[in-house]
Amino acid sequence: MARIRILDKEFDKNIPYERIEAAVRDMSARIYDDYQGRQPLFLCVLNGAFMFAADLFKHYPDPCEISFIKLSSYRDTQSTGEVKTLIGLDKDIGGREVIILEDIVDTGITVAHLVEDLTRYQPASIRLATLLLKPDAVQTDVKPDYVGLEIPNDFIVGYGLDYNGFGRNYKDIYKITDQS
Repeated sequence: MARIRILDKEFDKNIPYERIEAAVRDMSARIYDDYQGRQPLFLCVLNGAFMFAADLFKHYPDPCEISFIKLSSYRDTQSTGEVKTLIGLDKDIGGREVIILEDIVDTGITVAHLVEDLTRYQPASIRLATLLLKPDAVQTDVKPDYVGLEIPNDFIVGYGLDYNGFGRNYKDIYKITDQS
């Protein structure tokens, strides 16, 4: 579909699944090159990163673990600037090599909060892998270690990303056509 409607907004196809899949496959290979022979713990940030995490995990050839955490900082199409932890960490990460899997880094506020919070558990290392990065929107010192695609500062949905809970199910990524 070239255009979709979600609630009161229109979205045009922006990134086809084939491009997303290639970026995820490439990122998985880069992570594997860095962690070959070790057993990292992937920490998936819900809800948005579930598709990205599942696809990356399918391509990762070495033993590893995955766990999930749920944070929230968005309302409608805007970041609130306030990070809420909705589901917390359920693994001991002390001494572990942790790779955060995030769907998108835009302001960077959510992931900066998460990294600060995880540091107190004394992991061996924390790295950040994000499918999408909005470099023009970043407001923190966050620098992802692995980036699938850099995109402009547009509101997007699909491939796990949502607008008020809807649109995560689309395999392609769609860009909002207007902000009205």
